[in-house]
Amino acid sequence: MNIDPGRIIMWFVIFLLSLTVHECAHAWAAEKSGDSTGRYLGRVTLNPIPHIDVFGTIIFPLIAITTGGWMFGWAKPVPFNSMNLRNRKWGEIIIASAGPISNLMLVAIFLVLFRIFFRNPLISPDALGEMAQPIAMMLGIGMSLNIILAVFNLIPVPPLDGSHVLRNLLPDSLAEKYEQIPAWAGFIVLFLLVRIGFTSLLTTPIFNLVEMILSF
Repeated sequence: MNIDPGRIIMWFVIFLLSLTVHECAHAWAAEKSGDSTGRYLGRVTLNPIPHIDVFGTIIFPLIAITTGGWMFGWAKPVPFNSMNLRNRKWGEIIIASAGPISNLMLVAIFLVLFRIFFRNPLISPDALGEMAQPIAMMLGIGMSLNIILAVFNLIPVPPLDGSHVLRNLLPDSLAEKYEQIPAWAGFIVLFLLVRIGFTSLLTTPIFNLVEMILSF
């Protein structure tokens, strides 16, 4: 298999940026909702180091992309004390939603940058010279990866963000049963989704969508 080190580095840098923004958004939303645990732990920051999980942020993603998959992984989750939230139900929904929303905001930023560099009548792509292709690739990766992160995290399977949103929207009786689902059960479900090709069903239309957007 032909491994392009430059491509891997580009994917990893954008991946690390995206996870950092995602986790920082969780911590920031928790603080705004009344809990400062994330602030005390140094998680309200765009410095990636406090957010890194060695296996989930570095080892697993690099193994995935070098073996022909797409870069995927996770960062350290941001802890918060729900007892400190001004409104526990909506506070937890806001905190859980903040991560995927931040990824969609990054999608918008990457799209704007693409428009500036490649669809701006004041800037000729020829002026970028040899940098045109890597810049276009970087912005395309940024859009694709962040759409994937946003959509995937909204799947209502523990421990993904979508599970916390769903739990707080369910009636109390169902929410109690839902909370009893262990995290390892969620990982099994996610593993099975990967095995049956769910990731391809998710990523293929996203990549096609990004290509269509960038072609305009």
